[in-house]
Amino acid sequence: MIITVVGIGLIGGSLALALKQNGFAQTILGVDRNVQHANRALGLQLVDQIVSLEKGVEEADVVILATPVNAIVHLAPVVLDLVERQIVIDVGSTKERIMQSVAVHEKRGRFVGTHPMAGTEYSGPEAAIGDLFEDKCTVLVDVDKSDPDALGKIQELYKSLKMNIVYHESHEHDIHTAYVSHISHISSFALALTVLEKEKNEKRIFELAGGGFSSTVRLAKSNPDTWVPIFEQNRDYVLDVLDEHINTISKFRTLLIKKDFDAFHKMIQQANQIRKIVK
Repeated sequence: MIITVVGIGLIGGSLALALKQNGFAQTILGVDRNVQHANRALGLQLVDQIVSLEKGVEEADVVILATPVNAIVHLAPVVLDLVERQIVIDVGSTKERIMQSVAVHEKRGRFVGTHPMAGTEYSGPEAAIGDLFEDKCTVLVDVDKSDPDALGKIQELYKSLKMNIVYHESHEHDIHTAYVSHISHISSFALALTVLEKEKNEKRIFELAGGGFSSTVRLAKSNPDTWVPIFEQNRDYVLDVLDEHINTISKFRTLLIKKDFDAFHKMIQQANQIRKIVK
């Protein structure tokens, strides 16, 4: 099995590392227009060779598109133009726009839309982790449009990573990720900006920053080159959940103004129900 990874950052690099370590792939080829990333990935032995996109597709059994989602939209049909027997997957955090970009392509069946729900706040080849995907969930979307052999091989790929596989329609995926992933990042960015603004006047504020603060703003370290395209592509669904989030924060503010701490207590109790979902 020869796998070509296009975009050797956190997700692409971690996939390359894991699939080589578990024996699913014998050879990993890397494609990255960032020369420093490409050289670093080679030096870290995430990939066996850096090649052109054309050569990478030609020699591969599976091509993994792991660039930012705005690039995947343009790249996916270009890669399918080069495909004969190869299978192409993307690992983008949004799905609807990407799936639309290949919907009428004559080789649509060779494409499988996926989203491995794993990651960290770090980016680049150095951030790659071999066990990043273990016991995590991956979403396969619009699978009825993929050829059975292509779908079967990608199911094998994710099972080799010890991932749990679920199936969604692309628009359904984007709605759900707006709630469980994208809003979390916006909240973290907003909190970081709030505290950084306050820190201009309160120089010692970070002396008191404990584990709770660190875990809440962890996502604020995420790369804007990755996340701005995600917010752009999932704008409508993110706006919907963001409006609800702002409304809830406003309720807390109103209760503080009114000194209604009984109601405040009830809202926190309601929030505690998240324990039933997130362990």
